[in-house]
Amino acid sequence: MTSLNDIRNLVTSSTHTYKQKVSGLAGLAENLLEAPAVSDECARALEARIICDMYEGNAPYRARYILPDYKKVLDNGSVFLELKPATNLDEALAYLLIMYSQTPSITGYPVYLGDLDSLLLPYVGDVSDSDLYNKLRLFWISMDRMYPDAFAHTNLSSTYNRVAKTILKLERELLQVVPNISLKVDPLLTSDEYLLDAVSTVFACGKPHFINDVMMQSDLGDKYAAVSCYNSLKIGGGSHTLVRLNLKEVALASGCNSAEFLDIELPKYVKLTAELMASRINFLVEESNFFNTDWLAREGVISLDNFSAMFGIFGLAEAVNILMERDGKDGTYGHSDTADALSYLITSTTAGLVAGTEMPYCDGNGGRAFLHSQSGIDLDLGVTAGTRIPIGTEPDLLSHLKTVARHHHLFASGISDVLSFDETAVNNPQAVVDVIRGAFVAGMRDFTFNLDSNDFIRITGYLVRKSDLVNIPEARHSSTKLGAGSVRDSHVDQRNLKRVVSNESAAGSNS
Repeated sequence: MTSLNDIRNLVTSSTHTYKQKVSGLAGLAENLLEAPAVSDECARALEARIICDMYEGNAPYRARYILPDYKKVLDNGSVFLELKPATNLDEALAYLLIMYSQTPSITGYPVYLGDLDSLLLPYVGDVSDSDLYNKLRLFWISMDRMYPDAFAHTNLSSTYNRVAKTILKLERELLQVVPNISLKVDPLLTSDEYLLDAVSTVFACGKPHFINDVMMQSDLGDKYAAVSCYNSLKIGGGSHTLVRLNLKEVALASGCNSAEFLDIELPKYVKLTAELMASRINFLVEESNFFNTDWLAREGVISLDNFSAMFGIFGLAEAVNILMERDGKDGTYGHSDTADALSYLITSTTAGLVAGTEMPYCDGNGGRAFLHSQSGIDLDLGVTAGTRIPIGTEPDLLSHLKTVARHHHLFASGISDVLSFDETAVNNPQAVVDVIRGAFVAGMRDFTFNLDSNDFIRITGYLVRKSDLVNIPEARHSSTKLGAGSVRDSHVDQRNLKRVVSNESAAGSNS
């Protein structure tokens, strides 16, 4: 519970900006309330952090992730915002900034900025290249300065176009933290020219992510987007909440072998996680009145019918390694076929349990939660994000992809991996394109890569600048503090580097 000391310490903090203090004080006030009721067994699992509520707060009064259908307002205007339909690029850019300021989320900033190239293309037909560049440059700077949080995310469409090309150019020049970016990759529509442009942008600033558009559309339909880190949800909807299950702690608490883990312990804790999720969803929808009062819902920019919730898991690697030892078997996750097979038994069993559990107000996924490979938070110590291989133990590129790709089809609301490349990648951009295409053929849903030599570190799915970590008290981006904790405690800057050479990449493209 919140104490007066918590409030005083935040008010007098020398490491928070004014807006960060306001946001923090709101969270402390919320936590003066009792959390939505759950069973004693569920409460004990939460207290032990076997289940984690992501510290969303005791009284959910806004959905965690909201994906407005910005096109509806650009096309039709808004009564609440007193906007008429946008008629030119200047109006479209201004309207978007206005809408961002009125879009809530768990971070206090919009986690979804729209599929910006698709949104803006109807307004650029008579705009010169130089004017397009200048207008987008000011817009890009405005986003970073107005919404200083690395979880603010935009998407780029699968087809190369003037707007996307200009955005990638600006990213290389401005080197900003905001926005986070994902590029939707279609094997036929997305050209090598487009991917090469995107790869050169990653070399400069660590963006964009690369998304398997075919897999995403098969799970979410054609109106979806990646938001925040890489969380995939429906446009015009979102996720009420994200609650995660620590598989490592389940294994430790149970003391059982793999068979008992799969048959007894995993079903028990999936049920308890779902109970916590349902209690939070019911409070949000039935008591906080969010969907009855917010302008986004009233004007149909979002719809409750498009919402679901995210059931996250993490600590798979540690759970597998613990269970392998208890079973008397050698091998660890990412380095043993037996261990990797066990890992898939765990994720596929979890997927089946989640799919069989009804959840309230989750019509966006047929009354079920979406399974999510949760990427970790700065408080995680000694436990690996999602289904990833522990940092510093990653195998060679092809073995790495083989290990993690098998899980990706199970996680409709997001799963990602971060590959760290050395300088050989800069000299072989086409080989990196081959890796991207090969990874998607192998079954990857979403991934990105770091280049060791630039100023950016990919923490989980978001970025921080190394230069910002030097002066944390002066950090403008709220996400920088989270990134600093992950660098310090989880050593995310020490991922094993991978060499990118043409023959290895070609092999990857056939994997």
